[in-house]
Amino acid sequence: MGAPAPGRALPGNLAAFARLLRRAGLPVGPGETLAGLAALSRIDIGDRTQVQAALRAVMVHRHEHAELFDAAFAIFWRDPAAGRMAAAAALLDGLSPPEKPRPGSRRLAEALKGDSPPPGQEMPPEPPRIDAALTASERERLMAMDFEAMSAAELAAAREEIRRLVLPLDERRTRRWRPDPRGRRLDVRASLRRSLRTGGELLSLVRSRPRLRPPPLVAICDISGSMARYAQVLLHFLHALSNHRERVHCFLFGTRLTNVTRQLRHRDAEVALEMVGRLVPDWSGGTRIGEAIATFNRRWARRVLAQGAIVLLITDGLDRDGAAGLSAAMERLHRSSRRLIWLNPLLRYAGFEPKSQGIRAMLPHVDEFRPVHNLHSLRELVSALAAGRQERGGGAGDGRIRRRR
Repeated sequence: MGAPAPGRALPGNLAAFARLLRRAGLPVGPGETLAGLAALSRIDIGDRTQVQAALRAVMVHRHEHAELFDAAFAIFWRDPAAGRMAAAAALLDGLSPPEKPRPGSRRLAEALKGDSPPPGQEMPPEPPRIDAALTASERERLMAMDFEAMSAAELAAAREEIRRLVLPLDERRTRRWRPDPRGRRLDVRASLRRSLRTGGELLSLVRSRPRLRPPPLVAICDISGSMARYAQVLLHFLHALSNHRERVHCFLFGTRLTNVTRQLRHRDAEVALEMVGRLVPDWSGGTRIGEAIATFNRRWARRVLAQGAIVLLITDGLDRDGAAGLSAAMERLHRSSRRLIWLNPLLRYAGFEPKSQGIRAMLPHVDEFRPVHNLHSLRELVSALAAGRQERGGGAGDGRIRRRR
């Protein structure tokens, strides 16, 4: 017996559901809507489980969007009118259950609040959109806002700000030389080769200067559950770094280490992050910092930490395995890199203290200890990457916390 054909009202409801997902921040367009309608024509639409699985398969492209999709599906397809108002009121007015809200619940509540009217009522005409730049006060508020507290629109604006960040190159002297008529070094070989054109007469001298090149930049980012919201924004920052600097290497870790350097080099941020989502198997799970850094030291350090590489370690330091092997792995990573910068979103708290075993094991082996929770902290990091080399012990290597705000 074949699957029943979708009813007449189903295309309209599916389009409204796609608009809801798009307002909540999911990349759902007409292609996903048509694919969802085709998927529903091949299943039993009377089975709610099959409908949810079919729509998730064609509308969700990233692992981190699956939970938000399930929450939106549960509310919308139960009662698109009453469910919208009840869920929005509960999430926006603080009437939700006391347990920790799901990731993206605020964006879903805002999307539900602005969803289409109940069936039978016409949607009012959408006002014309004016593409205007942020005012000074709005930009300042956005720069200081925590990533975890941002709505879907604010996250989109933050991603645009990250894309426009000026990423200056920290060029350093290498052992190679390049021709320069004003160079301070006389290139005898090149001068003798040039003299062959004039029968061996040395009419002009060739000079050279040291070749300047930015050092390699290695980012090791934590994507565990406690870092999920920050990792979504920081991946856009790493994508911008990969497309504006040479020799940028990016690694993600939760319970295992994954090299995503090639995926983040794609020019389109959405395509790059979709490729990363398909490659990384341990999103929003546990954290094994010691094991991940030890794996990096064993498999990748000799390949990517040459020529004075700068390492960005992005994690909150909360290790599921405690501090097992973490101190030794951090010490080796510190010795292999010219500059080790630890970016920790927990530094946004004024009363932060290194109480966990993982944080205490990592602190003695870093050069700088910086917060990474808003656009202002990212802008300061960009300035630090362009600054000159700092001596060992100029940051948090002595075990004391020196915040860079």
